[in-house]
This record gives sequence, structure tokens and C-alpha cells, in this order.
Amino acid sequence: MIAYDHVLGAVHANRTPPLMGPYTEKDPFHEPFVLYAYLAAITKKLELCTGVIILPQRQTVLVAKQAAEVQLLSQGRLRLGVGTGWNPVEYEALGMRFEDRGKMLDEQIELLRKLWRESVLDYRGKFHRVDRAGLLPRPQREIPIWLGGFTPVAVKRAARVGDGFLFGTYPSRMLKLWEMAQAELEKNGRATASFGAEAACDAGDSPDTWAKEAALWRQAGGTHFSLRAMDTAAEQVGHKRFGFRGPQDYIAALERFAAAMR
Repeated sequence: MIAYDHVLGAVHANRTPPLMGPYTEKDPFHEPFVLYAYLAAITKKLELCTGVIILPQRQTVLVAKQAAEVQLLSQGRLRLGVGTGWNPVEYEALGMRFEDRGKMLDEQIELLRKLWRESVLDYRGKFHRVDRAGLLPRPQREIPIWLGGFTPVAVKRAARVGDGFLFGTYPSRMLKLWEMAQAELEKNGRATASFGAEAACDAGDSPDTWAKEAALWRQAGGTHFSLRAMDTAAEQVGHKRFGFRGPQDYIAALERFAAAMR
């Protein structure tokens, strides 16, 4: 399961520069770590993936703590997807600098791993200072850090420091970016076989489309293939609205998808 991350929705009208992302103050989002703590208690096998936590607008040490807790409660089922986001209004409201998000993200990924691995650390970076302190409890196994997005910058960062990449839409649209990621992995001396790649299709598509896209992704070396079942701002991100009326409609869509993927 993938959950998106937006702490705030913002009015788009009359802003300079304009907000470029698809979501507004009318689009609801659950908070991923709270949601996954709940799901960890009522599921046994479901993988819990954030797609993506907008990491530079959050406090890194607190994210490390929250992610470690979900990993423990779920018995190792968390995959932490992170990215930079697009909404400066959200950054400002959370007290973080939108302009620093790229450099901040690089340092955050390094610090997250140190906090999960080391009992006590003495860390000084451009954006962080940890003075001989550590987390308890720490995760019992490494939490994979994937990046996500639609840009070459995000792909190149993932090839340098990530465990995988969330492409977030159809394989047929993402093949060139995936090829770029593979080239960047080779440039960084990293094996493609140890790097995850996830693409998605749409719940409004036919089973034939799901099967065709899945086969294309498998042939391209992709490792994960998921179903996007969210009406929120569907048109703005190139998808269709399904008109789901409640949880049972989502379950039915997932059952059709699972049957088509067998």
C-alpha cells in the first residue's frame, strides 16, 4: 500500500509565483505515519510504503523516530519513500525553507541511516546537529529509502543515494526515466539488480491494460507494479475518476487487479 503525504492543502488562486502541483485545500490526505501505525496493528502481510514523505519540510530526527516505530510495529513492512515536494506554502507553514529542499534531502537521507544504525552519534552537517544522542528503540532491520518523482534530478539523486525509485505512473510513460536511472546507477558503480523500481497503473483501466503495462514493466526490469486507486485530483495527474463510494469499492478494485496479475 502507498500513502501520499501532504500536511496542508493550499489555495492556488492569486499566488506569485503560481503553485504548480495538482492538489488544493479541498483535497484530503491522511498523515502516513499515523495511518501506518494503525494499519500495522490490523494487517499481517501488507507492505506499507510512503509515496512520498516530503522529507525536507519535516524534522529529520522525528521522521527517523516515526519510521523506526512503524517498522517495529509492522514487523519490518515499511518502505520509506521520500521526495522534495512542490508546495512552498506547506514548507513555510512548517517552518522550513523551500529553497534548501534538494541539499537538505541529501543530508537527511544520510542522517536517517545513521540514526537507525548507530546507538549514539555525534553528527554535524549543514542543516543538522546531533550531539552524542541516539534513538531507542531502533529498527531491527534496515528501512529501505526510496525516492520518488517525475524529474531527472530526482532520478539522479536516487541512483546516488536511494534503494529504489517510485515512478508513480504508467510504465509506458516512465521507460525513458527508468533507462536514465539504470545509466546513472552504472555511472555510480551500483548494480541495477539491487535497486528497486516501481510503476503504477490506474484503477479505471481495463484488465488488459493492466496486464500489458505489467508485462512491459517486467520486461524493462521493474521490480514493483501497483494500482493507483485515488480520485483526488485525478484529472490533473492524467488519470480518471472512478467514483468509489466507500472501502468496499476499493477492495473490489484491488481484487480485480490481483486476479489480472496472476
